[in-house]
Amino acid sequence: MTSTLAAAPWRVFTVEVRALRRLGPSFLRVTFAGPDLDRFADNGYDQRIKLALPAVEGASAELPAGPDWYQRWRDLPAGRRSPIRTYTVRAVRPEASEVDVDMALHGDGGPATRWARRARLGDRLAMVGPDAGWPGVHGGVEFAAPVGATLLLAGDETAAPAICAILERLPADACGHAVVEVPEPGDELPCRAPAGVTVTWLPRAGAPHGSRLTPAVTGLADRLLPVPAAPAAAVPPAEVDVDREILWEVPQHPDGAALYAWLAGEAAVIRGLRRHLVADRGVDRRAVAFMGYWRAGRAES
Repeated sequence: MTSTLAAAPWRVFTVEVRALRRLGPSFLRVTFAGPDLDRFADNGYDQRIKLALPAVEGASAELPAGPDWYQRWRDLPAGRRSPIRTYTVRAVRPEASEVDVDMALHGDGGPATRWARRARLGDRLAMVGPDAGWPGVHGGVEFAAPVGATLLLAGDETAAPAICAILERLPADACGHAVVEVPEPGDELPCRAPAGVTVTWLPRAGAPHGSRLTPAVTGLADRLLPVPAAPAAAVPPAEVDVDREILWEVPQHPDGAALYAWLAGEAAVIRGLRRHLVADRGVDRRAVAFMGYWRAGRAES
């Protein structure tokens, strides 16, 4: 008997909501089920997926199938084009054909939060995720720490699910720090971390974005890293205009780095943290993964 391999590393899964669990004031865990989610590849770490949301409230969300789904989606009339948002996989249970996604709830202005606040069991969505039948690398995983490096994971509520998923895949002897800024007390997500990794949750409680994360991360960096012998000689990172460009740089092979930083969240805050690590503290830029998941002041379309 011959097996038919997937034609592409990603495929469109038709899913429905099997369970909803409120994890805190600002987080909702959605368990999706689907007839073919047993073929969803469990890659762990910060595996990205895309969710298509209903174009019209109360309707099912759909995406074209096949390797060319994205172009076919773009070609749809605006009224039939389901909004797409990117999330991190929180857990995969192929044997139960289930995938968990933790959603951060932001106000009520964008389609993702509007849907999440009104989600009901049985709601049908479309999920673009890695196909276990693909024989090569799927992509969508940015975390790539070198063996033995001290870890520094930092982000806001949009990065919290990814940080938790990373922590739970780390080897038992991993060491370092994870710092997560969240909106409210009680937003600490349940996750397991190696004994050598300290996890700190920082509720803003109404303070501006980054007001807790920035001093916590810079303080940690100052303790973990020696002062560069000649900071002025270091090559400063190129500045990114976060209002016009995507803030996203993910080195894949930072071999030999003593410290590996993974930073994600509001683009301007993450840009400032990266600048401090690379320009002020002398961290090799090849050992700093940084991702602007969203931008303050820019409405979700």
